[in-house]
Amino acid sequence: MLRRCLAFLLLACAGFAQQNGGELRLSVRDAAGVGMPAHAELASQSSQTHESVDIGSDGRYSFKHLPFGFYRLAVTRTGFVTYSELIEIRSELPVTKTVTLGIQPIDTAVTVEESETLIDPDRTGGAYYVGARQVKERQSGQAGRDLIDLVSQQPGWLLEANGVLHPRGSEYSTQYIVNGFPVEDNRSPAFAPSLDADDVQSVKAYTSGIPAEFGRKTGGVVEVNTDRNTSPGLHGTASAHTGSFASAGAYLSAQLVSGKTTTTVSGDGFTSDRYLDPPVQQNRTNHGTGGSASATVERDLDDSNRVRFSVSRRETWFQVPDELLQAAAGQRQDRTGAENSAQASYQHVFSPALLGSVRAMYRDVGARLWSNPLATPISAQQDRGFREGYVGANVAGHKGRHEWKAGGDADFASIREEFGYQIVAYKVAGVRIFDRDTPPSLNFAGRAQDREQSAYAQDLMRLGSLTVSVGLRFDHYRLLVDEVEWSPRIGAAWTVRPLGLTVRASYDRVFGTPAMENILLSASPALLGINNAALYLPLRPSRGNYWEAGFTKPFAHKLRLDANVFRRAFRNFGDDDVLLNTGVSFPVSVDRAMIHGVEVKLDVPRWGRFSGYVSYSNMTGVEWLPISGGLFLDDTAPALLQSHDKLPVTQDQRNTARALVRAQLSPKLWMAWGASYNSGLPIEDLGQSTAFLSAQYGADVVARANLDRGRVRPSFALNASVGAELWRREKRSVSAQADILNVTNRLNLINFAGVFSGTAVGPPRSVGVRLRVEF
Repeated sequence: MLRRCLAFLLLACAGFAQQNGGELRLSVRDAAGVGMPAHAELASQSSQTHESVDIGSDGRYSFKHLPFGFYRLAVTRTGFVTYSELIEIRSELPVTKTVTLGIQPIDTAVTVEESETLIDPDRTGGAYYVGARQVKERQSGQAGRDLIDLVSQQPGWLLEANGVLHPRGSEYSTQYIVNGFPVEDNRSPAFAPSLDADDVQSVKAYTSGIPAEFGRKTGGVVEVNTDRNTSPGLHGTASAHTGSFASAGAYLSAQLVSGKTTTTVSGDGFTSDRYLDPPVQQNRTNHGTGGSASATVERDLDDSNRVRFSVSRRETWFQVPDELLQAAAGQRQDRTGAENSAQASYQHVFSPALLGSVRAMYRDVGARLWSNPLATPISAQQDRGFREGYVGANVAGHKGRHEWKAGGDADFASIREEFGYQIVAYKVAGVRIFDRDTPPSLNFAGRAQDREQSAYAQDLMRLGSLTVSVGLRFDHYRLLVDEVEWSPRIGAAWTVRPLGLTVRASYDRVFGTPAMENILLSASPALLGINNAALYLPLRPSRGNYWEAGFTKPFAHKLRLDANVFRRAFRNFGDDDVLLNTGVSFPVSVDRAMIHGVEVKLDVPRWGRFSGYVSYSNMTGVEWLPISGGLFLDDTAPALLQSHDKLPVTQDQRNTARALVRAQLSPKLWMAWGASYNSGLPIEDLGQSTAFLSAQYGADVVARANLDRGRVRPSFALNASVGAELWRREKRSVSAQADILNVTNRLNLINFAGVFSGTAVGPPRSVGVRLRVEF
């Protein structure tokens, strides 16, 4: 009966779907009421947004995909008085604004300072924004990680080996919302082709106050907008970069705005000799290449109807870096990843108070691994992938104090997995790697159908200085298990106006689906009996309770202080284990986990010529065995599967600090310094001698692991950037940027020799140069 009701609800709202921002429809007129060309700027310090466009002769323009909050709107034209006003975007419903420019000041003109947009008093959870300027001026990092690096700079987000994001200690529980479409599989460079940061216009990352429309992967949500707000005509961006480790790449995007149609095409490619994080300083066999191409057409059929179509292709090929003993044996392992996707959406405005949309997506994702005959101590092969169909729907409305939204979605995936290994050596350098009872080989092939559906309703109520957000979500998950869950979400923000202080609190009930990568093998009967393991159980979704309290306080109209304290409790807490040094991981879960911490960020959007931030996070996480899932080939398996011990979670990093200072030295020249500190992740009990570990990874790498304390030693990196605008004429410009990462060339260790994480060495000192052309 319940499933029939859900199916009816989904069909009833099948004309609608998920959005990720608001819209401002601007009309500029002269004193006689006739449309006229003008220049408009829209800025918000809270969401790091700054849009600048030239409006056509009809005087009409729509700013799309705007993060919710307050904006300063300024409209100018030579010979007319500048119009400035504070605009609030709080709903997905378009906000219509008519601006009349006069020769003399008019009564409706109001001078508004940008500092009035410094905070968002209606935000009920911790969220951090990355704007277009921050994306454009990002520091050059390893290939395929620019977007990931931008998110990892925010409080509460940690970056593990090979660019895996971990929000507040959660493993493989990051969900991307790209132009309104959810992407829930692992997007780190070792698993899937990444989104090029040059395509990105804005990012919102949050770990609490999660709207009910988001589910399945809710350790953290990253909303990504790739759409530009540009003037009519042809515009584009081209960039090229080069740097250390023979790194090079290029990007090209062109956008044509003609009438009510916007067409965008883009492509990029890269090559690098340091694609993954190697386990040793020598960085052997670590070459990677990749590229992508995409095309999008969006058309406003009229003021009430909009359609959008998009297709893309992304692909990577890379080597798996070797340990010292593997390199000596002549090992080589290669991996590939590819993704094809197509998206379509339709939006309809029923009235000024009611909007609906529908979205559909198809994706085909695949990954392969193969080893040469000299691989040691194990030769592994893999060919896996899935085909996914997604449809989502919602309706959003505004009435009085309420901004409400309701809808649902359905996700259908066909999963395939092929995996095999052959043990080449039970001992390496005289040290036993596998127990003699471990089967010498395994070949597995499996297929399964993933079926997931959800429905939700949420409401944002504004009661004077108090804002309350409530929501309820229903999830049904059927893959290896068949489970359902109701998830309430509630948050509140109260502004104490005399103090300029906003305090907030939130509670999120979450239902987290297991990682899809290699999930069939992780619970296969083919693993029964390996190392006398008693039982491999199907992975169940995790259930968690998130609590958070915090505040936001502006100072001197220039600074913004955000502080949060949080606590998370889980059952069936998701994690993963890595198969030796192959980079192939298998999802696991532990019985339960508890994570709590504090986050503080002081943000300076702009103070004269300076801007920047400093942030600090303190986090503690523990988990309780036994473990389910995974592929364990050594003699630790029985203990992991049967023990009830308490351990630190793999992302239990107690102290994390980030800082950035940017100075605008002149109108065309800027410089920035950044720094990061990590107190170190936990190390598992290896049961191996220091001599053997040194033979595997090198004595210098082993020295960066405090084996007695069970922690990786603290890491620190100092980075520097300088950028200059070399040429500008109207909307065309040429700029350049140079970066030096890890200026002191410090040896930093990310992970060390763990069952769950492997070994990874941070990048040494490296340089990068990027040239950018806009037209």
